[in-house]
Amino acid sequence: MSGWDWNAIYLTCFAVGLVLSFAMFLGGALHLHIGRFHMHGHGLAKSHGIGHRGVNSASPLNGFTLMAFLCWFGGTGYLMHEAHIFSLTLVLLFSIVSGTAGASLVFWFLVKVLMPGERTLEAEDTEIVGMVGHLSTKLPGRGYGEMLYAQNGARRCVTVKSDDSQPMERGVEVMVMRFERGVAYVRRWEEFEDGLLKEQEVGNSE
Repeated sequence: MSGWDWNAIYLTCFAVGLVLSFAMFLGGALHLHIGRFHMHGHGLAKSHGIGHRGVNSASPLNGFTLMAFLCWFGGTGYLMHEAHIFSLTLVLLFSIVSGTAGASLVFWFLVKVLMPGERTLEAEDTEIVGMVGHLSTKLPGRGYGEMLYAQNGARRCVTVKSDDSQPMERGVEVMVMRFERGVAYVRRWEEFEDGLLKEQEVGNSE
């Protein structure tokens, strides 16, 4: 071990951890999917079903904790080795302890802060059939338009076409009847609203 260039080893570990950490962070900022989050390592892919199994399904060995270990291990090792206070064995031991502590801190942050707010979207969370919204453009009888609607707390839009080939003006409230090949087929909501009101009136009279 005494013949190795420990400064180069520690600096390489620190540089690799730092560069990959920035790469993963930028990947998340650009919405590049690396695992479960928008910006994480493959170990977190085990927690994809966190909405059902809980945060304990996350693996401690993932991209974030690995990068944290390399940064703390390399940084601590380089500084202590340059100080010439401890032996090579003690410097290596302290570096491993420091890297483990850094990785543990990052893992705690992921499990306690980031992951509790995450959940897996189910099919019904993105189901559009039966959704009610407003036309943001004029809808020709046999042409295409656009509908705005709210789902899961977010405002969304979708390409629409008249289900009965009847033209509709902008701002008309519509309901999606079916969804095929990226196009939602809609009818006026007032058709169903009137029908519901009539059914209620008939029920009340009986």
